Amino acid sequence: MVTPFFKVGILVFLAGMLYACNFQEADNKANNINGGKRPAKFEPADGKVILFAGQELEAIGGTENYRDGYFDHYPAPGGFVQYTNFMKSGKSFGAVLHGLDGLTELTDWGDGPENMAITIADKDFKNSCLAIGLDIGNGNDSITSTGGHDSLINRLGNWIKGLDKRPVFLRVGYEFDGFEWNHYKKEFYIPAFRRIRKMLDSMGVTNVAYVWQSKAVGANRKTFDEFYPGDEYVDWVAFSFFTTEEENHPMIQFAKDHDKPLFIAEASPVILDAKGVSTHLDLTQNADAALAWKEWFIPFFRTVHSNPGIIKAIHYINAPWKKRPMWKNNNFFKNIDARITESDSIKVWWLKETSQSQYLKASDTLFNNLWNNK
Repeated sequence: MVTPFFKVGILVFLAGMLYACNFQEADNKANNINGGKRPAKFEPADGKVILFAGQELEAIGGTENYRDGYFDHYPAPGGFVQYTNFMKSGKSFGAVLHGLDGLTELTDWGDGPENMAITIADKDFKNSCLAIGLDIGNGNDSITSTGGHDSLINRLGNWIKGLDKRPVFLRVGYEFDGFEWNHYKKEFYIPAFRRIRKMLDSMGVTNVAYVWQSKAVGANRKTFDEFYPGDEYVDWVAFSFFTTEEENHPMIQFAKDHDKPLFIAEASPVILDAKGVSTHLDLTQNADAALAWKEWFIPFFRTVHSNPGIIKAIHYINAPWKKRPMWKNNNFFKNIDARITESDSIKVWWLKETSQSQYLKASDTLFNNLWNNK
């Protein structure tokens, strides 16, 4: 005969088992958000990609004085990209450099107007992350590594800290292997990267993910291994995607090997001729737009779709490269107008692709979701 007390005991046991199973199921789901690994800072779930647009005020748009950029033609993306530097002297296409140029004051060093304070203050940007390209090249990696730019690090850190919960992706010394133009040296670059991270950490700057970015054509694994600051200092790895050669960029495998999310931190269509010079590609022209979509955009998005657990952010540069003084004599960009905002056909194709749920755009929940994905 089964007593009432035994029945109660059985019910309690079964309830406990059911609770444990439910708890284990929830735990398993949490562990499977990113293939069972612990997500990096601001890393979205596998299959999700933060969509960024950039890379200067005219290309971005969305503000009172700049109204014909990405934000004026498309839904607000999950992030936007702008640039600054540690150049405390010198000139660039008429602009006198003081360090952290383009952060809080309007400047144009030959690549279009920059001022992060303008975008940050505009309500159209309130739900978009910020990615900052921080130039410490041309000897400034050496100065940074020995403390010569600590005042700039402090100023940058305080500014980022003042953004509260807005996620910031800091691309420290982006395109570290672009020796022809950045002139980085590993004996200075690595300690400079580490110093910036250590100082910002000591200041209590918590709303920043540290991004380590390679160039496009010519990148190689040997240089990666020599220039890597270390897993404890790097949150995301990244590379530039300008030609379809980047479908097999070595940083994809490096990201897998080091269990890091991957950011295509610069992307813009370039088709090279046999001499390594860009062919004329103007997206304001229908024929060029169709060619670019077939020959560049399709391979670009194929790269994203082929790496759903690796590529977690992309940045499209909506720029008229050939009109910028900085690029008029540059073999890569001197013949390129990459403005997807100026092509009706590209708009249709771009919206069809980026309207898919995998692409994260601005929303009231984006920041919280990126903060809580731990």
